[in-house]
Amino acid sequence: MIEITFNAFSFLRAHLKKRGVPYVNYKMKIEKNSTADSLIDNLGFKNGEVEFVFINGKVLPKNTLLKDGDRVALVPPGTPGSYRLILGAKKID
Repeated sequence: MIEITFNAFSFLRAHLKKRGVPYVNYKMKIEKNSTADSLIDNLGFKNGEVEFVFINGKVLPKNTLLKDGDRVALVPPGTPGSYRLILGAKKID
């Protein structure tokens, strides 16, 4: 097992609240060799409900392997365009 610090934003919080899962700076134990994708699945989110993932303050692919001590945040679709650029979720073409 490893421990991550977990956060979720916007309507993802309502989903987690219904399941009794804390979503603000929650010290969460997960299986070693877990990815952000497996975390999303284990939390019961459907495909497309999480648009991007911050790992240690950077937007990284959902198949990124999580390590002990990582800070992980899930962001749903619908983040306004300018914020998407600022956060690094969208690149300028």
